[in-house]
Amino acid sequence: MSVYSFQAQLPLKIQDLSIKGVSLAGVGTSLVVPELSLCFDVAQGLSLNTQLAIFLISHGHMDHAGGIPYIISQKALQKDLPPPIFYLPPSLIEPLDKIMKQWSLIENYSYQYQFNPVTVGTEIELKKPYRLQIFPTDHRIPSVGYSLVKKNRKLKKEFVNLNQKEIVELKKKNISIIDEFDEILVSFTGDTRIDFFDLAPEVRKSKVLLMEVTYIDEKKPISEARKWGHIHIDEVIPRLKDLECEQILFIHKSRRYPDSYYNQVLNQKIPPDWRDRIRFLGSALGPF
Repeated sequence: MSVYSFQAQLPLKIQDLSIKGVSLAGVGTSLVVPELSLCFDVAQGLSLNTQLAIFLISHGHMDHAGGIPYIISQKALQKDLPPPIFYLPPSLIEPLDKIMKQWSLIENYSYQYQFNPVTVGTEIELKKPYRLQIFPTDHRIPSVGYSLVKKNRKLKKEFVNLNQKEIVELKKKNISIIDEFDEILVSFTGDTRIDFFDLAPEVRKSKVLLMEVTYIDEKKPISEARKWGHIHIDEVIPRLKDLECEQILFIHKSRRYPDSYYNQVLNQKIPPDWRDRIRFLGSALGPF
């Protein structure tokens, strides 16, 4: 049987946006949408992170949030950039603020930053036509996921064959000719159990799903994945039939799996009709 390569070639493209980054369980996860100056989790603090403006933290484990002090420090060195804005679960605000106060004492410098708590169901406005929605996830500690949503506008079906003059006349009569609809472009799960699909079913419609799949074989069975708040590939396969995603990027691969082995197992387990939609992030970590 020929071996299909599931390893991602970044950046991923979604309409006018791109997605690039790194993710390796226990080491670091950070994915960015540079066109919106947007970052999902910050790993240990990476070079490109320091140029961005908005940081979305899924939960407080160090491989996802450990780089927060570094990013704040680096932004402080760039006087032409505004202070960074972080969105994160409410339980992180107080301890992270204490950490930054200690760093201020250590370095004899007063840092500027914003820590904004998020709750499930709330939204964050970005530059039009984009905004963020916060959805529930299910990890060992408080966690959330983030969806990038685009507001689209298109001519109503009954008017698509009209010429420009006819459309102008309808506007003069204050007749509504435009339909508006939301499109979930990207969803980022952070670390979570598979149950997030049931907690936030709308995520199944994401054009691009950035989804943790930490474990892939019997050495770490589903029970172990659930114990630690993660997802096993064997939980994903039965769910594929319910997903409308155009692309799925598996992130947070366990360090126990070489890229070649992870790819080999995906070849064995991913149904053929899903092969052109699924990729995984490999083990390389560093500036990007």
